[in-house]
Amino acid sequence: MKLLPSRRRGRRIIAVAAVVVSLMSAAACGGSSGAAAPSSQPGVLTVAMTAADVPNLDTLLTGGQGYEGNRFAGNTLYDSLTKYDLKQAGKIPGIVPGLAESWEVSDDKLTWTFHLRKGVTFHDGTPFNADAVVYNYDRYLKPKAPQFDQTVASRAGLGGAAIASYKKIDDMTVSITSKGPDAHLDSDIVFLYIASPTALQKYGKDFAEHPVGTGPFVFQSLTRGQQATFTANKDYWGGAPKINKLVLKPMPDVSARLAALRSGEVNWAEAPNPDDIASLKSDGFQVFTNSYDHVWPWIFDLSYKPLSDPKVRRALNLAIDRETMAKELLKDTADPAYQIPAVANQAYDKGNDVYSYKLGEAKRLLAEAGYADGFTMSLSYPTSGSGNMQPGPMNQLIQADLAKIGVKVELKPIEWAAMLTSITTGKIPDQANAINISLTMLQESSWSMYFATNGYINVGHYSNPKVDKLLAQAQAEFHTTKRFQLYSQASKLIGADAPWLVVVNDRNPRVLGPDVHGFVQPKSWFVDLTTVSVGS
Repeated sequence: MKLLPSRRRGRRIIAVAAVVVSLMSAAACGGSSGAAAPSSQPGVLTVAMTAADVPNLDTLLTGGQGYEGNRFAGNTLYDSLTKYDLKQAGKIPGIVPGLAESWEVSDDKLTWTFHLRKGVTFHDGTPFNADAVVYNYDRYLKPKAPQFDQTVASRAGLGGAAIASYKKIDDMTVSITSKGPDAHLDSDIVFLYIASPTALQKYGKDFAEHPVGTGPFVFQSLTRGQQATFTANKDYWGGAPKINKLVLKPMPDVSARLAALRSGEVNWAEAPNPDDIASLKSDGFQVFTNSYDHVWPWIFDLSYKPLSDPKVRRALNLAIDRETMAKELLKDTADPAYQIPAVANQAYDKGNDVYSYKLGEAKRLLAEAGYADGFTMSLSYPTSGSGNMQPGPMNQLIQADLAKIGVKVELKPIEWAAMLTSITTGKIPDQANAINISLTMLQESSWSMYFATNGYINVGHYSNPKVDKLLAQAQAEFHTTKRFQLYSQASKLIGADAPWLVVVNDRNPRVLGPDVHGFVQPKSWFVDLTTVSVGS
């Protein structure tokens, strides 16, 4: 990091300190340095989530609380045909077999044939087979099917957009045909969870209150707004979990999460206050971080006149001090982001780093664009949620940075689930001119969803025909290295267009009690809870 001159650096740290005052109250929850951390109930893992409510427990609707919902509810109750390899920390997780033991692609690259895992049963004792796969896919993708559910189907866009058809070959084989060659279909379908058809028929619209999958944990109880409780699936095909019970508690306030952790109410807390990490470690708690495929941006609405000019957008990207945010405010729980993909994405190419902190250049570009005195804009941002870190203080710091070039930003907070509802319908909430939301290109189809003209969640209305062409080529390229080279080329063009204000890449901090063992922090949004044990 390039150091500021000492006097400027001192003023900067003072400004940062002023921004983080609102976080300092969290420290008051903690015990004195060196205090013994409370013990957990043996065999019970209790997680303090950043979500404002327990995720909806109906397959795809678990994503209604972002990837945190998939992390703790979707991936625990359900399986899909494919999954991520989350049992190692040193490399970017790849796709491995899930409910499908193996698969192959036809010569024309259109049809994928999946050979299903034998001997798997749903939590209600009914068998998993090809009929179950087709029944669930009809529920997501076939409007004329009796079981089609529009609410659930609205969440199938990322996973099912490229699917043209699917069918049962025999009891343990299904095929999926794509609309065109789709080299990342195995990644696309990773969240198309498979539920018990028997339970879906039995409970109908109330299935979310009685979820039944094949996953490593079995639903036990739900108190909406307070907690969900799951028990270990002792017959899980991937190996029984080492804990007996998993309890999920929604706690959007970071102070509440850490108070619950220190009191022993929970033994796992997501997204701790960075200022508290040192004291948590000294009090015996375990703090885990790792780089993963994450970007924390503002998505500009390019239909708003000042933001329609790429010079203006580049100026804003040059006006923010990412290094100070990452080091001083976030205490190294995030890394400065200099381009669209994170370092933990295979498309990352250091040569594509285009963003930095150049205040003079930012002012010059604004003047060239006709906004020497700046302009006003508004930002919708979540108050908490998956991967959003410390959104209030972070956005306040950016607001202060942009004020130095005359850009006045009105901050409009919104609850996380409400923001997700807006963005998945192609809208920025509250008629704001930009939206701040944590994102990822972990699923390759996200590239087109974000950046292709008319992309599913391209809420900023970005369009570049050259980018469209590269993304189409990437989707059809089955050679992995060549495919990610195409994404890198697209990233370079997108970086020059600056449709996003790219800020930092999260390092996924979480805190575990001292008697929680066996956890592996992967380079991923997701975790494998089957390896975790709780006890002295």
